[in-house]
Amino acid sequence: MKATALVAEDEAVLRDELCTQLAALWPELRIIAQAGNGLVALQLMERHRPDMLFLDIEMPGLSGIEVARQAERGMHVVFITAYDAHAIAAFDRGAVDYVLKPYTTARLAESVRRVQERLGRAPPVLDSVLREIAAATQRREYLRWINASSGAEVKVITVDEVCYFQADSKYTLVMTGEGEALIRRSLKELTEQLDPAHFWQVHRSTIVNANAIAGVSRDFRGHVYLKLKTRRETLAVSEAHEHLFRQM
Repeated sequence: MKATALVAEDEAVLRDELCTQLAALWPELRIIAQAGNGLVALQLMERHRPDMLFLDIEMPGLSGIEVARQAERGMHVVFITAYDAHAIAAFDRGAVDYVLKPYTTARLAESVRRVQERLGRAPPVLDSVLREIAAATQRREYLRWINASSGAEVKVITVDEVCYFQADSKYTLVMTGEGEALIRRSLKELTEQLDPAHFWQVHRSTIVNANAIAGVSRDFRGHVYLKLKTRRETLAVSEAHEHLFRQM
């Protein structure tokens, strides 16, 4: 009998990418159900009773942790998370595994290998592990607005207005649909303060708001560029970050 899996991820593009990579890494695996929120994931889990669950930790309705609490003893769990802070010791004890978003083939291959090794054994009781993970994955507050200089004026810009941030010497450019401004904050600082579910580093000098992306294109050399909804310029994506847009 082929092993079966449920994949629950609220971002459709990332869910499709995960399923595609799983099919390539584990051709014998049968993905019998997909869900875009926790409530549907719970219903599908109870209906299909898969061997393993790939669960996004943060989903509408119910979190992946809440879904995992309802899992039967025979189900193995792999959590999907955008935040390094979630990769705590509980994962490394082997009770459950995790994959960081955006997915890399190498890390997903490691998770597949670990799950394959555990398939012949009953999963451990997860109660204490899930409590520890839940405590470590409390929703944190991310940057919501910034003060930025535009000429002699200081503007208050919400992060939702930002199309992208770009490093510029000692400053960082804040690019919105209406213009640009400057802040004295490094990209490294911004990376730690912005919600990684919405702000993606696409180049060593650029962080883009995923909601500002209109489309993706390639030049004749195969290099990836992003088109924006409210700005004319395109953004170059470095090779190290092209996997973010593989399915787009």
